[in-house]
Amino acid sequence: SLTSAQLKHAADIKDKISTLEKELAAILGSPAKASTPTPAPKKKSKMSASARAKIAAAQKARWAKAKTPVAKPVVKKMSTMSAAGRAKISAAAKARWAKVKAAGKKSL
Repeated sequence: SLTSAQLKHAADIKDKISTLEKELAAILGSPAKASTPTPAPKKKSKMSASARAKIAAAQKARWAKAKTPVAKPVVKKMSTMSAAGRAKISAAAKARWAKVKAAGKKSL
């Protein structure tokens, strides 16, 4: 926080500023608070009833679309292999490995 000396110094500067603003106003002939103009009040825009109705209808349509239940995608059943097909593949793999082992290798 500020010390008492800093607060006194700030108050002195504020007094000097206000006296200088008064002098400037006297020279220029303008009010003392001319340095801080007040902003003009914003004009409130009005919307027609039909425009409001269109916006409301569009919003209701968006909500209706968001609330509709989404159909779950049909999950395709995984194809299963017959026992005979599995046995064929197994026999081929065993034959392939037997050939590799006969050649004295440890990998294909």
